[in-house]
Amino acid sequence: MSVMELESFTYPMPAGLHVISPSDLDLRPDNTIDQVLQDPRPVTSEKNIWFFWHTGYMQMHPYAKRTVRAWHRRFSKLGWEVRVVDRLPGSTLNVAKFLDTSDPNIFPQAFRDQTIGGDYAPQHTSDLVRWPLLLKYGGVYADVGLMQIGDLNRLWNETIDNPNSPYEVLSYHAGSATERNLTNYFLASKRDNPLFERCHRLFLALWAAEGGKHSTDGMHTSPLLKGVPMMGAETDYSFVEDGRFYDRDEVSRLLTDYIIQGQVMTMVMSLVDEADGWDGPRYAAENIYAIEYMEGSQLINVFTSWDGRRAFELLSLSLPNLGQDETTQHKEAREVVEGCLARSFGFKLAHGLILRVIGETLGTLWRKHDGSDNVPGTYAHWLRYGMIHWTQDLLPPAVVFKDRRPIKVGPLLRDT
Repeated sequence: MSVMELESFTYPMPAGLHVISPSDLDLRPDNTIDQVLQDPRPVTSEKNIWFFWHTGYMQMHPYAKRTVRAWHRRFSKLGWEVRVVDRLPGSTLNVAKFLDTSDPNIFPQAFRDQTIGGDYAPQHTSDLVRWPLLLKYGGVYADVGLMQIGDLNRLWNETIDNPNSPYEVLSYHAGSATERNLTNYFLASKRDNPLFERCHRLFLALWAAEGGKHSTDGMHTSPLLKGVPMMGAETDYSFVEDGRFYDRDEVSRLLTDYIIQGQVMTMVMSLVDEADGWDGPRYAAENIYAIEYMEGSQLINVFTSWDGRRAFELLSLSLPNLGQDETTQHKEAREVVEGCLARSFGFKLAHGLILRVIGETLGTLWRKHDGSDNVPGTYAHWLRYGMIHWTQDLLPPAVVFKDRRPIKVGPLLRDT
């Protein structure tokens, strides 16, 4: 959204929020922000916010660029540098400018040869850059579909960057307190984090299997992941595509391969290797600040029962005019926006494989209806305005992990 659009509407601020001083925001025009994002400064600290889009920032969908600009507007004046890395030849933000893309200790053969295939090659390419970037430079890695709401800078300062805090990792957690199920769409740490270092080694081993893989298809069968629960195994997901019925077990296998990084993190957090000095269950309980993911990053879907069309219709509504009665739909839309701004640390727009399972999402509909997320006077615009101009009074609570028995005892890369 442009500065004119940002400043021309006055929206009600929900309880539990306060206004961010304009001096702490970068409210310059969109084209100026775009120029800044395409001309990154050298890495000089660990306050980095990393994104990936394989064909470069300017080729991103407009609604995703608005999301990335919002991260920059909120946090750049607090010392954060936003970078959207890519694989575009000649780009100043090509991954090769930041990492040695020929190093087999950093990237698998398929990445080095640019032969990653399958239905979700760009997503899996992005999976392969996030841990190397965090291990070398530190900071935050976020998917371009993650809309930031909460105060990242304050949370970073009070946890990871606080020498008196035990926390070394920030993420979202999908599961109960006895499970270990971090999401990969928001990861934060300082350089050389021991959890992510082990995750990266295991991830490379999965890609190196069978002489070198070109996609994540079948990775759920790896003996290196034996004992890790499958994704979606307890749900009743199924769908029909091109005349073929995919039952719950098949959907679970598809989801697990698609989000194989989640399996990797679960294994490392559930591994005890005394010879390596690693106790994953203890590390998770003591050193990971994990935000419950439904409240923290999926609240719109909670309000709308994962009905993307419903979410799109509600957020596309215009707020009632002064003196106009609030309809039932207006009330529902207001509760969505107020709930997200006051209670959520972010909101993750869904794309990728999950579309085959649940159908259209808010993200796909914003993509299909260009500009619909940015119409002044609508609830979507109110949400975007609040993400930039207001911040929450309180930080989100961390999940209190309960100790659990390890899934695996012994070396990380031993497959028996």
